Amino acid sequence: MEVVNNLIIGFVASFIGVIIPGLLNLSASKIRIQEGASRAYLFSVGVSLVVIAQTAVGLMLAKYLNKEPQLLLQIRRIAVALFFLISIYYLFFAKDTRIKIPVENRNSHTNRFFAGMLLAAINLFPFPYWAYIGVTFSELNWLSFSTKPFVAATIASGFGTFTTLVLYIKYFNQRRSARIQKLNLNWLIGGITGLVAIITLIGLFS
Repeated sequence: MEVVNNLIIGFVASFIGVIIPGLLNLSASKIRIQEGASRAYLFSVGVSLVVIAQTAVGLMLAKYLNKEPQLLLQIRRIAVALFFLISIYYLFFAKDTRIKIPVENRNSHTNRFFAGMLLAAINLFPFPYWAYIGVTFSELNWLSFSTKPFVAATIASGFGTFTTLVLYIKYFNQRRSARIQKLNLNWLIGGITGLVAIITLIGLFS
C-alpha cells in the first residue's frame, strides 16, 4: 500500500507541478510545432530524467527535516517570509518578460535530449517543491520514505512530468502556444507563491 500511495503522490504532484505554463512545457510544444513530435518527445525524456533526480534530492531533504522538528519549524517560518517577498516581487516589481524558447541545432535529435536535461537542471523549483510535498504528506502518513516506496515516488514523478509534457505536445497548436507565450507569467508565479505562503502560514498556527 505504501508503494501505491507513493506512486500516486509522485505522479499527481509532478503532473500538477508542470501543468502550469512555463519554459519546459512551452518549449516542448514549440519544438513539436517547429521540428516535429520525435524531437519534442526526446526533449521531454531529457526533462523527465532530471526531474526524477531532483525529486529524489527533494524527498531526501524532507526525510532529514522530519527528523529535526525544530529545524523544520524554523525553515517554515523563513519560508513564509520568503514566499511573501517573492510573491510581492513578481506581482509588483518583476520585469514584464515573455518566455523565449532556446534555439538548438535542428539537425540533431541528441541535442534536443540534452537540451531538455539542461533546461530541467537549471530549474531549481523541484527541490523545495518536493521537500514541501514530502514533509506535508509524510506528516499525514500518506507518504513513506522506505526504500521501495521512495523509489516508486521518484520514478512516478518522472512519468507525471512526461505525461504533462506529452499533453502540451499533442494539444497545444501554434496559435495556443503563441498566445500563452505572450502572457506575463510573473502574475501567475506571484499568485502561486502567495498562495503557498498563506497555506504554510495556516499550517504554522494549526
